[in-house]
Amino acid sequence: MINYITSPFRWFFKLEAAGGLLLLISAIVALIISNSSYSQIYFETLNEYIFIGINNFGLKLSLLHWINDALMAIFFFFVTLEIKREFIQGELSNIKQAALPIVGAIGGMLVPALIYIFINFNTPETLNGWAIPSATDIAFSIGILSLLGSRVPISLKVFLTALAIIDDLGAILIIAFFYTGEININYLILILLSFILLLTLNRFNIKKALPYLVVGLFLWFFTYKSGVHATIAGVLLASCIPHRKKEHDFSLLVKLEHSISPYVVYFIMPLFAFANAGVSLEGISVDSFLKPVPLGILLGLFVGKQLGVFVFSYISIIIGVAQMPSKSNWISFYGVGILTGIGFTMSLFVGNLAFANDLQYMDGVKIGVLSGSLLSTLFGYFLLLLSNKK
Repeated sequence: MINYITSPFRWFFKLEAAGGLLLLISAIVALIISNSSYSQIYFETLNEYIFIGINNFGLKLSLLHWINDALMAIFFFFVTLEIKREFIQGELSNIKQAALPIVGAIGGMLVPALIYIFINFNTPETLNGWAIPSATDIAFSIGILSLLGSRVPISLKVFLTALAIIDDLGAILIIAFFYTGEININYLILILLSFILLLTLNRFNIKKALPYLVVGLFLWFFTYKSGVHATIAGVLLASCIPHRKKEHDFSLLVKLEHSISPYVVYFIMPLFAFANAGVSLEGISVDSFLKPVPLGILLGLFVGKQLGVFVFSYISIIIGVAQMPSKSNWISFYGVGILTGIGFTMSLFVGNLAFANDLQYMDGVKIGVLSGSLLSTLFGYFLLLLSNKK
């Protein structure tokens, strides 16, 4: 599939691998605290309102909303920079290289959604969560894969990374089209004007970051007020950052990607995990996993992701649309498919959007995401370990 690995990919893989382990620690700490004597302080702190602004101009949001709406906009900005670079000059710029992860990602988004819908079909109030099990957590999945070291061929690592990036793109589109609230036309016009200004900066190949970031701040505020989820502002801003394929001396996109990556991977994502993974396990039983929301998410992540990725990829390879990753076999390929069921960050994020007005389902979302991701981690890791020994 991919025989030549670029230095940006090696940097990206190492970064995400380390970040994945930090995410795991943050999630475990959140679970411990939320089930300890400090649980009340934990939840009350997250719901504490904080005003940021000058005089009457600004926003007053809870700490949890600042994390999920503002800091995650930076996360989506970073993700979109990655996606744009990969499609312009990375592993997804060649259609032959991109075919397998694209097809696999489509299957990995479609099948989990169908499983969730099937399980929740008789409970219309929970159907809005159909997209929760459709995303792969790039940092977690790569972090687990990195533990296997050289036992896994580099081609499979590239495949998983590319598939997770396409998954993120799919999640961005889902959020933009399916999880948008009531639209305010006035702010929507301001978003459009801001975006046109950013496109103009790009058209003239302005290579200073400050003009883009200033416009981006206003764009985020307008987006938040418009009814469109505020994180989409990060996507729009990143799509306008210039990156020319023939630029060898300087790329603003690459500079920004490298500059903010440590803050995103080592601060924003772990903080998001810490703020969103906390759930009280008091009174939890087998019945807790059999309710439509957690069961749909658990089976969507653990069963749907691996089946969707493997079956769609297998068919594309058999009919000649895509190529099998080099130095890999069907068992190791299936093992990587299982790891795509690690949904965590993006799944929790979509869950917050899906049930923003029905918070009674959020504990079920967390139970489903954590259990589905845990099963995918354990089964994927040990299958890859055993396939290598064989």
